[in-house]
Amino acid sequence: MSEILVLGDEALALGSIDAGLAVAYGYPGTPSTEIIEYIQGYIKSNETEIIARWCSNEKTAYEGSVGVSYAGKRTLVTMKHVGLNVAADAFMNSALIKINGGLVLAVADDPGMHSSQNEQDSRYFADFAGIPCLEPRNHQEAYDMTMEAYRISELFNIPVMIKLVTRLSHSRSVIKRVETLPITDLGKAADKLKWMALPSLSRTNWKDLIEKQKEFIEYSEKSDFNKLTLNSSYVETGIITTGLGSNYYLENAEDLESSLSHLHIGVYPVPVDKIRKLAASVESIIIIEEGYPFVERMLNGIINEAIKVHGKLDGTLPSSGELNPDNVRTAIGLKPREKQTGAGGDLPGRPPQLCAGCPHTDAFKALNEAIAGFSESIVTGDIGCYALGALPPHSAIETLLCMGASIGMARGASEAGRKHVVASIGDGTFMHSGITALIDAASTNTDMTLIIMDNSTTAMTGMQDTIMTSPMIKNLVIACGVDPEHLKELKVLPKNHEENFRIIKEEIEYEGLSVIITLRECIHVVGKIRGELK
Repeated sequence: MSEILVLGDEALALGSIDAGLAVAYGYPGTPSTEIIEYIQGYIKSNETEIIARWCSNEKTAYEGSVGVSYAGKRTLVTMKHVGLNVAADAFMNSALIKINGGLVLAVADDPGMHSSQNEQDSRYFADFAGIPCLEPRNHQEAYDMTMEAYRISELFNIPVMIKLVTRLSHSRSVIKRVETLPITDLGKAADKLKWMALPSLSRTNWKDLIEKQKEFIEYSEKSDFNKLTLNSSYVETGIITTGLGSNYYLENAEDLESSLSHLHIGVYPVPVDKIRKLAASVESIIIIEEGYPFVERMLNGIINEAIKVHGKLDGTLPSSGELNPDNVRTAIGLKPREKQTGAGGDLPGRPPQLCAGCPHTDAFKALNEAIAGFSESIVTGDIGCYALGALPPHSAIETLLCMGASIGMARGASEAGRKHVVASIGDGTFMHSGITALIDAASTNTDMTLIIMDNSTTAMTGMQDTIMTSPMIKNLVIACGVDPEHLKELKVLPKNHEENFRIIKEEIEYEGLSVIITLRECIHVVGKIRGELK
């Protein structure tokens, strides 16, 4: 074994590499981005046949991995929790096919919404699809569980999810590695009838998936990642933990007067028999789990109603945000630790803002001046750096929903009778989810203006390359059905402000669909290029 200091994301990446990974696909999204980045760095530093690529969105990434599995090799697909919403169509149906080469889905949830629209818990997606889910509580488990995930994916012929969270993804610890397995080739899947979602075939495959649930539960009951420790001398309270909840509980457990019976769950479906054994030995149970009250809600029908259950549903733990040692401490009945405060006054708030020299600043300035001349206007926004256009000093965009929604929402607002409707979206987000919405708007020549803010990178997640270059975006927009007469490219520089303002205003006034592409590299891309030229 060798030891190495890694992020949680990197531990998972190494687990895949050492398990014999052939191809990895993903879409950058915090806190999952470093998984693919680490594999790409590993490829550059080592002689290997591994392939790791960014895709236009999570759905195409997932579909690519399913293709790798069909071809007979091990594959990894990565995304953040809201990205799984985009991949859901392929993901849900992949549970009904007979996975060939091991397929592991790494999803990084974001409790506390550090950089996300919501706090959704991906365990519900795994349960919804009826597939196994592994939830590591530390870096070593992130590594070990990944290797195990490939084994059980091929054992049960099923996709396997590994769920990370921000604190694990972005913290560092030492892990022990084992010898890297070679890339193996199982050959193309033998039974094509198990790979087609025709209704007549899916009915049989659905029955097979239901029957597999018994095997998944049996595996969960026997797994070393689901550990039950009973203390027969103390029956008042027992503990169930999942994920990082176990770390926070154990950090405080030494201060308890008596050790508590404790079940930690790292593998799903939940180990029903172990839960019942715990419930039979205690009068009440406290559930400590990061994310939604997933296990807590499942206890109905599993344990005797006389057993009192405490957790997020009754307010014992906060129902939103992250767990931490302090809120877990009070949940298990301990007094809060005394806190030391430093000298000095409160620091001023530092709200996020666009970087100095950001091209979006000049684009928003021209847009704001253009719409100021109208008595009525709507500006819809999208996910990316330019979402900061909602905040002062720009205060330009009015809505923010999900990747690509700006275009569809602008179309809806226009067709609801509103005038001077503008959608703003980045180049990466446009290719992720905006293309089909633009086709919708072009099909009816909707009276709206789309501004594609092209800064030549996926800046918000760490400067990943975009799938298409600027000239290709222009051609793509025309191919979507946009009138070339109302497709404008603007170089957003302070010296071009007056001309840009005039063109934006004219296109907003045009009664039909118009598209404006603002062009200027992200300031960090410029710095990166200059650094490479030295």
